[in-house]
Amino acid sequence: MGSFKDVVGHKDIIKYIQSSVENGQVGHAYILNGERGSGKKMLASLFAMTLLCEKGGPEPCNVCHSCRQAESGNHPDILRVTHEKPGTISVDDIREQVNDTVMVKPYQGPYKVYIIDHAELMTPQAQNALLKTLEEPPEYVVFFLLTENAEALLPTITSRCVMLKLRNIRNTLIRKYLMEVLEVPDYKADMCTAFAQGNLGRAIMLANSEHFNEIREEAIQLLKYIHEMELSEIVQAVNRITAYKLEITDYLDIIMIWYRDVLLYKATKDMDKVVFKEQISYIKEQAKKSSYEGIETILKALDTAKSRLRANVNFDLVMELLFLMIKEN
Repeated sequence: MGSFKDVVGHKDIIKYIQSSVENGQVGHAYILNGERGSGKKMLASLFAMTLLCEKGGPEPCNVCHSCRQAESGNHPDILRVTHEKPGTISVDDIREQVNDTVMVKPYQGPYKVYIIDHAELMTPQAQNALLKTLEEPPEYVVFFLLTENAEALLPTITSRCVMLKLRNIRNTLIRKYLMEVLEVPDYKADMCTAFAQGNLGRAIMLANSEHFNEIREEAIQLLKYIHEMELSEIVQAVNRITAYKLEITDYLDIIMIWYRDVLLYKATKDMDKVVFKEQISYIKEQAKKSSYEGIETILKALDTAKSRLRANVNFDLVMELLFLMIKEN
């Protein structure tokens, strides 16, 4: 896992974490809010390691018994809340894994750390169960709630947590990481960086994906001819994408980048900032035919589709509504 020095970007958050540890001002609960792949798990894990490190510094030493346990995922004072039901963290999950164990003191360190990944999946009942502990936490407990959507958490939860928002990382840092650490060729690093849109995790995933080029080409073909296709053909094209390991939200991000290119070119006529440079003739054509209002409507529809998919709305219905909106605009 390394140290905070290995984290790409997020320097303000790291400075805040280290200052809190050094000054003995560690809070009882933190929300790490950011996109999938933005680094929430790594930051939470490093924060937990630092809190439990036997040397007590602003960085985990990676040498002591506690750090080695944390590194192996077997530290008795770092508890990760799990859930059996896909897409839901139930009230029973919180009661059994948090409320029923929180009064048991740490086994060996000064803190007992709970990490709740995908915290937005907690039902209102689960959040209310957690709230009881957040209202009067034992002095040794620290919670990390990791989420892609902090707005899904109850205000009573967020008001009792320190909010740490993970911002997008500069493209130069992402490109440098891909080339120097992963040894990705420069042309591929450029492409992955452009599509990652400031998200290092996504850039790494794209760089390691065997199918990214095929998915990208499928998306381009769909976007080129979408206005001439029947809805059934469009849905079939999208269903083919699900056979790949890339998640559907990443596919929607590719479509979003296309329409951002259309909007950007329409507004500025600047080709240098366009991601799909090799498709500039089609970008120009769509920019000419589309209105600003129509492009904005499509971009909003893409955001809505992603939100609906996160909420487990029927996939076929979400896709049908989205592409009807795209065809109409």
